[in-house]
Amino acid sequence: MRIVSADIRVLEVPLRVPFIVSYARYDVMPSVIVSLRTDSGLVGYGEAVPDEHVTGETVESVVAAIAGHLLPALRDTDPRNLNLVHERMDRALVANGAAKAALDIACWDLLGKHAGMPVHALLGGRRPEQPMIAKVLSILPPERVAAQAAEAVSQGFTHLKMKLGSDTEQDVARVAAVRAAVGDGIRIRVDANQGWRDVATARRMIAAIEPFGIDWIEQPIAADDLDGFRRLRPHTNAVIMADEAVITAGDLARLVRDESVDMVNLKLMKSGGILPCQRLATQAELGGLAVQIGSMLETSVSSAAGYHLALAHPNIVSTELSGPVAFSDEPGDLHFPLPYVDITDRPGLGVTLDPAALDRLTVSAKELITE
Repeated sequence: MRIVSADIRVLEVPLRVPFIVSYARYDVMPSVIVSLRTDSGLVGYGEAVPDEHVTGETVESVVAAIAGHLLPALRDTDPRNLNLVHERMDRALVANGAAKAALDIACWDLLGKHAGMPVHALLGGRRPEQPMIAKVLSILPPERVAAQAAEAVSQGFTHLKMKLGSDTEQDVARVAAVRAAVGDGIRIRVDANQGWRDVATARRMIAAIEPFGIDWIEQPIAADDLDGFRRLRPHTNAVIMADEAVITAGDLARLVRDESVDMVNLKLMKSGGILPCQRLATQAELGGLAVQIGSMLETSVSSAAGYHLALAHPNIVSTELSGPVAFSDEPGDLHFPLPYVDITDRPGLGVTLDPAALDRLTVSAKELITE
């Protein structure tokens, strides 16, 4: 089997409410959907959702990387040979995790469709349970985020993830307001997205919010301050998760060596797709760190890819792939009986794309002939 053509579509996917984190506000999410067509007639779908604040990629750079470097490197490569696919992509271009993830995911979709098996079966077999998602709460005034938290609980969510990091005084008030609104039976985790920046501020903030019963604190310091996690560790018993700080195996090895975090948040967009994240999850397991699979707010395509990996890997204990429930319109068809997601046993990713929705959301498109 070989790839004979590819479609690249840039989408703007509308959010139900703005998504606000410490470093940006999004009213729509950019997405690059890639369709790989093979000489056997199969089509595989992949997705890139770049974040210039995390991987340094933009929509424009993703399209350029795929069209100008990655797809040419895969000419005459069997897309089912994922090891060779990544070897050739890595030789053609360093980094560019989101661009590589789009092709990796499409190749897994092709492999599953060719084999007549879901991706999770190809990764070793699924757990029996359906994965659960948390409701992600943007940075808002305390009374507004508390109201959104209460509404989320009424919808069936049992876990909440609060975005923090824009204002330390308001951050404490936000956590207090949400805990008061939802009571003690709802699980709360927080993500500063590097917003507290330095170790001293992180120590103070963790101490201030711990009394409200927090499951874990994600990326409290700057991503490039790996030593900061080591300095922070002796000053708190809170569960600490690294996210933006973990992209490569080298990043993860440093955190394992320092015994400075308890968990890592792996994302297909950061590290290049399912195969690299599977390897990182195993590396984390060997180092004694639990894994969450997160996302950049992706459509059903990349979200399904993350869920397949999470279902198949024993060290992935949490999933935060909530993009489809955050969108008011998207091309895929993942089903969310809250607070769960229904991952089927259909071949490949198990996602069907709606052509009308794709056309409605597309802002630019190009077709590439790879033969």
